[in-house]
Amino acid sequence: RQVTYSKRRNGIFKKAQELTVLCDAKVSLVMFSNTGKFHEYTSPSTTTKKIYDQYQKALGIDLWNTHYERMQEHLRKLEETNNKLRREIRQRMGEDLDDLDIEELRGLEQKIATSLTVIRDRKCHVIKTQTETYRKKVRNLEERHGNLLLDLEAKCEDPQYGLVDNGGGYDTAIAFANGVSNLYAFRLQPNHPNLHHGGGFECHDLRLA
Repeated sequence: RQVTYSKRRNGIFKKAQELTVLCDAKVSLVMFSNTGKFHEYTSPSTTTKKIYDQYQKALGIDLWNTHYERMQEHLRKLEETNNKLRREIRQRMGEDLDDLDIEELRGLEQKIATSLTVIRDRKCHVIKTQTETYRKKVRNLEERHGNLLLDLEAKCEDPQYGLVDNGGGYDTAIAFANGVSNLYAFRLQPNHPNLHHGGGFECHDLRLA
């Protein structure tokens, strides 16, 4: 059936083109297959809309009247819904309450209470999510800080690293370090807050000389 439709469709389109060329006719052909596929042919000298307009004029009918009425009805319903929503918004903000009776006011109070509960639940969820995220970041930073302290202690215990006390000569330590290729000299900085709580390592600050 599909092959037959394709062949007959091409034949009809060819005849429509011949009518357009040989007879100077205005042809508009619209076809839909059984699968819903759309095919169309329109004479180059016209458009589908012009064909519809000429058809309406020849028959004295309005093809768009029913469609226009449906659009107007749909627009009216949308305007009613919009006005209703705007009125509810104003009422929830404490406006336009004079025309409400006691039952309507109770209903409005219940709606506001329900909305407030939803907003609080959402706010608590957001705060909880942000708190968990920050806790993960803090744990990650604490782990990195601990690893850095362990690496620092390991380097201080390594024989190729030398420590220079504050009371010693800093320039002498540098000269000593320059004389040995694998020896590094550090200088202790007292009263520095960065390493006050280093586990087992009492020096406050180490800087590569």
